[in-house]
Amino acid sequence: MRIGVIGTGRIGTLHARTLSRHREVGSLILADAEPARARTLAHRLGETAAPGVDEIFRWGVDAVVITTATSAHAELIGRAARSGLPVFCEKPIALDLLGTLRALAEVEAAGTVLQMGFQRRFDAGYAGAREAVAAGRLGRLHTVRAMTCDQSPPPEGWLPLSGGLFRDMLIHDFDMLRWVTGREVADVYATGSDAGPAMFREAGDVGTGAALLTLDDGTPAAVTATRLNGAGYDVRMELAGERDTVVVGLDDRTPLASTEPTGPPPADKPWTGFLERFGPAYEAELNAFVRVVRGERTNPCDGGEALRALRIAEACEISRRERRPVPLAEIPDREGPSYG
Repeated sequence: MRIGVIGTGRIGTLHARTLSRHREVGSLILADAEPARARTLAHRLGETAAPGVDEIFRWGVDAVVITTATSAHAELIGRAARSGLPVFCEKPIALDLLGTLRALAEVEAAGTVLQMGFQRRFDAGYAGAREAVAAGRLGRLHTVRAMTCDQSPPPEGWLPLSGGLFRDMLIHDFDMLRWVTGREVADVYATGSDAGPAMFREAGDVGTGAALLTLDDGTPAAVTATRLNGAGYDVRMELAGERDTVVVGLDDRTPLASTEPTGPPPADKPWTGFLERFGPAYEAELNAFVRVVRGERTNPCDGGEALRALRIAEACEISRRERRPVPLAEIPDREGPSYG
């Protein structure tokens, strides 16, 4: 199997390394907006670098992995679909609903595969929580809490391109909320703070955000995020039911310090970032993609899942700006006259 990897930044490098050592992958062709970066990685892995994206399609591959800047995702998904190629793409499909819907329409028309990179679906902790809910171990859920905290903010120039805290960062928590509980979100109320570095205000974004979401069975879920958690990278999810409560992300590296006299000691080596915390999950989702391409399993996370998470993020962003509750019914799930 020959796979084209488009984008050789942090995630692209991680995915290329995983695929390069996969026993079912014979070779890779790497391309990047900065060709020298692709050449450097190709030399390191013993793979082939292409001068540009055109060569990925012209030279012939069996599948494509897209890890470019988000602005290029939708166009590349469409191009791969028109070429009849299965695609793995890092989230999101696009930063807006129109671009997302149009890319999904191309995939549907071509009848090809699009697997999205929501790696938490392959994390042992989240999978365990999903199993506990599905098995009824917790009883009726009465409260759900989720959080994502980066230790330090991203580069200033990247913020205006990110889509904002809810679309870029909390979209993972929205995906997990649906995947773990098996429920849909009915409505949201969101807020945020741009206190701290001026770059958040200048980008029209917030450095900290919070949302209260109501699930379709009435269960409340609180979701929070921040770009500035000095203690370390902290991603958790708590699910409380009438029988039991479980937590995802609580281990000896969770960046927490108890003020109780008999509380656990602080972590010696707190998590510093998502690549470290979710390394095994990133590898597992690429292994799953290879199996999907080989026809050995069904798609574990298709484009429709990405659309559903994005609709929640869109509702939160509207709620934050307009300071009002937003029902998910307000957010389109298909292209219509309002898009022109």
